[in-house]
Amino acid sequence: MAFFFAITTPVGIAVGAGIASFYNANSPRALVVEGILDSMSSGILIYMALVDLIDVDFLSRRMSCTPRLQVCSYVALFFGAIAMSALAIWA
Repeated sequence: MAFFFAITTPVGIAVGAGIASFYNANSPRALVVEGILDSMSSGILIYMALVDLIDVDFLSRRMSCTPRLQVCSYVALFFGAIAMSALAIWA
């Protein structure tokens, strides 16, 4: 893993420096590519949050044995999602 990181970082820097010389941020192609990459990144973050982080907490034995904890956890998750959505609109 360290070797892969050590190799891909300089290659990524070189590719970025090469693209920056003729990159037009307002061209339709650049906007489409940026939108696709942004949506892929957000999809990965949503998947990681729902499957790897929240799933572990919500499927635990402690959670399944305590109905009040389940309700409080879902309410907190709901209000957290609302707060993050409000921040996204505001920012």
